[in-house]
Amino acid sequence: MPDSIHLHQTNLNANNTTDYTVFSGHLGHLTNSQEEAFSLFKSNLLHANLYIPSTQASSPSHDDTTLLRFLRARSFNPMNAQKQFLDAETWRKQHNVDTLYATFDSDEFEDAKRFYPQWTGRRDRNGLPLYVYRIASLVPIQAELEAIPLDRRYQRIIVLYELMTRFSFPLCTHLPHPCHPTPISSTSAIIDLQDVSLTSLWKLRSHLQESSQLATLNYPETLHTIAIVNSPPFFPTVWSWIKGWFDERTRNKIFVLGKDPGPKLRELIQPKDLPKSYGGELEWKFEDEPSLDEDATQALGQMPRGPVTFINGSVTTPAIL
Repeated sequence: MPDSIHLHQTNLNANNTTDYTVFSGHLGHLTNSQEEAFSLFKSNLLHANLYIPSTQASSPSHDDTTLLRFLRARSFNPMNAQKQFLDAETWRKQHNVDTLYATFDSDEFEDAKRFYPQWTGRRDRNGLPLYVYRIASLVPIQAELEAIPLDRRYQRIIVLYELMTRFSFPLCTHLPHPCHPTPISSTSAIIDLQDVSLTSLWKLRSHLQESSQLATLNYPETLHTIAIVNSPPFFPTVWSWIKGWFDERTRNKIFVLGKDPGPKLRELIQPKDLPKSYGGELEWKFEDEPSLDEDATQALGQMPRGPVTFINGSVTTPAIL
């Protein structure tokens, strides 16, 4: 296998931290045609009773950042974006997402994090939150994972994605970043395949597929880059299984790096924010709590527990609707 498989060349080129390609299609970086498509999209949603604009007394039902995620996911085609938006809104009602998040038990919430990508507490050079997923850490606790009823496991995935959109993204938007005030609405992620056997990955495939497909359908464009590190020789076989879990836009954000990912990862992430095991300087491993950087520590004090939101510079508990 070559040292790296570049599926989308611009994503790991972060020497210029304000590179337009990173935030193209985001607020403040729309072309004229994208502005027109966005205006039409919002108008269509309004007439379909899927969107309520802001008034003097209330905020809009959905912020522009969220709406643009759906529009980018469908290459700024308003009709296609409306279809996905409607499907996602229907899904949210079916699963009572807002109430689920507001009422989810904090202890179970924290426990659920062990099975999914972990926020390091750090950000990449563009200000996007950096997540790590060490698959081998799931193997010893796989029986515990499988003992969780399927419907509850699905709910756990939902609330963790809600944490990302309600807490991590607003927090990282609030913190200093190169394209301020452009909102942060996606992540950079490292997936670590060290010490994972083909048998282990096969056994975990349903677990991994479930969260991947949930995100693609209902939390579109929340992924900026995935760097797969420590990939074993059998990875091409694994890729043949998993590539169908993602749409083409997501596949184009995935990189498979070789045995020494540090040089490439340091293009994306400052060494002080990159864990040592991936070529950086940060003392952090997958089982650790987030290691907040100085700016995040000033904003939070310490990492809050349970389902929380970050609004107007403060951590809050979501209201039960």
